[in-house]
Amino acid sequence: MLYHVRMDVHLPPDMDADEKAALLEREKAYSQQLQREGKWPHIWRIAGEYANFSILDVDSHDEVHQLLSGLPLFGYMDITVTPLAKHPSDIKD
Repeated sequence: MLYHVRMDVHLPPDMDADEKAALLEREKAYSQQLQREGKWPHIWRIAGEYANFSILDVDSHDEVHQLLSGLPLFGYMDITVTPLAKHPSDIKD
């Protein structure tokens, strides 16, 4: 199942620099592992924002929830998830 996900990050401006660096390193490692596994095939930065659009490819709504709630930045994000379905006019299989 494919999902379009928008993630907006809102880190506290007064967050300790070392804590922030460690958090971002864990986030990067987690998301890159999911990319290697094929569960996160696309990620794009939204220009001018601390946000991204991603496509997730997982087996269920429960799995997408588990994947997103496992993000180290989850508590600092606003996330919008949209399940996707094949469009009848798409010429690709």
